[in-house]
Formats: sequence, C-alpha cells, structure tokens
Amino acid sequence: MTITRKIDGSAGDADYGEIGQGYANYRQPDPHIAAFILKALGDARTVLNVGAGAGSYEPTDREVTALEPSESMRAQRPPHLPRAIDGTAESLPFADGSFDASMTTFSVHQWSNLAAGLKEMRRVTRGPVLVLSADPDVLDRFWLHDYAPEVIAVEASRYPRINVIAQHLGGSVEVLPVPIPLDCKDGFNEAYYGRPEMLLEPAARKACSGWSFVSPEVVARFEQTLTADLASGAWDRRHATLRDLPFYEGPLRLVIARP
Repeated sequence: MTITRKIDGSAGDADYGEIGQGYANYRQPDPHIAAFILKALGDARTVLNVGAGAGSYEPTDREVTALEPSESMRAQRPPHLPRAIDGTAESLPFADGSFDASMTTFSVHQWSNLAAGLKEMRRVTRGPVLVLSADPDVLDRFWLHDYAPEVIAVEASRYPRINVIAQHLGGSVEVLPVPIPLDCKDGFNEAYYGRPEMLLEPAARKACSGWSFVSPEVVARFEQTLTADLASGAWDRRHATLRDLPFYEGPLRLVIARP
C-alpha cells in the first residue's frame, strides 16, 4: 500500500504543515479527558502513542514511544516529552508485542487505511489498545450545525463509526462516553459548547482540521451569522443553558480493546 504524504510528512487527509502551526496553543490536554485515558492504560509501563501530534494525553509516568508523520507537529512537542518518531499507523516499525499498551487520540480519521492502522496497533500491543475519537452519528446535535452544517458534514464523513473501530480491533471492546467539561483545555469544536465566542477566533478554528475542508464563503457566513446572533442575544436565547453546563454529553468516545 502506498501512503501519500504532504510536504511536511502529514499522511492523512488534512495538511498539518499548513494548519498545524500554532496547533499546540489551542489543543492542550484536558485533565478530565486525560483521566479516562490514564485509567484505561491500567498498569501498562510501555505505551505507544500513534499519531501523537504535539503530545496531548501522553502519560508522563511511563515509557512512551511517540509516532507522528507531520514534521510541523513533531516540532511542537514540549521538551519534557520524548521526541517523536516519523512514521504512520499503517506501517508501524516495531516487532510484534513490543508494548504493554497503545493509544491514539483524535487521529484515526486522518489515517489512509483505518483497518491497516488498527491491525498494526493490535499487532505491536500486548495489552489494551485505546482509541479516542468522535461518534459521527451524533455530531449534528451540536449547535455548530445551525451555523456551519458543512463543517459538521465534513467531520461526520471523516470520523469512522465507533462500531467499525471496535470490529477492526477485535477482542473484548468497551466504549466509554467521555463528557466534555465547560472549561475544556482541548480546543476541538465541541470544547466550545458553552463559549461560542472562541470559534470566532481564526486560530481556534485552524486547530480543528474540519474547517480546512470548507470554502472561505462558508467561513465568512459562519462568522457573520454567529457574530450577529451573539450581538442580538439570539444565540443565548436558544443555548444559554450551555454557558453554565458543567459537562456536555457530546460525541467523544474512548474505545478500549483488550486481547
């Protein structure tokens, strides 16, 4: 299988050489979400992080091997984390059973071949394989659908269905809904469920890859309409309860596959 890579090494559908600049400023690991991952890793001492990006959710109390195809994302990893290896999920450069556990967060929708990547993770992992992703079947419940349905449609077409992820991993699979906290530090679209003003920041949108697939006209319409609704109070008349909602039961799912 041939994997087409972008100039900076990105191997998915989004060009992180273009949209990845400043990514780490908005996509910080959220402690609430991180707690789900740490618990699922159990007592694993060696962990592989596939599509590791800038290092979000990598545990710092274990031996982590990070793998990331994008040069711009590897460059944004903080100094306290290990340097990432250049590579793709579909062809992991490790022997069978090399790691106690493996993980991938917000990455599977970028892969060229989902089945091959998950098969590779299972091959090199003795224990649990963790996949943090979004359920595409519930994305349109988010208020963003009222303002930029094209972005929601793009995301729904990119994210693999949760049952498909589970089928490819095999073994004993558990799927955990992960509620999103109001002050979520990880700036994916739904992280701003109670802070709509944040999605008017171009840099915040740039850190969410789905926006890179829609036209400038869609973005301009979104900005104009949301700005007007915030100024008039229309957004708050429909969604005011979200501003104080401690957790949003959104699309985030943690898939845990054990052998």
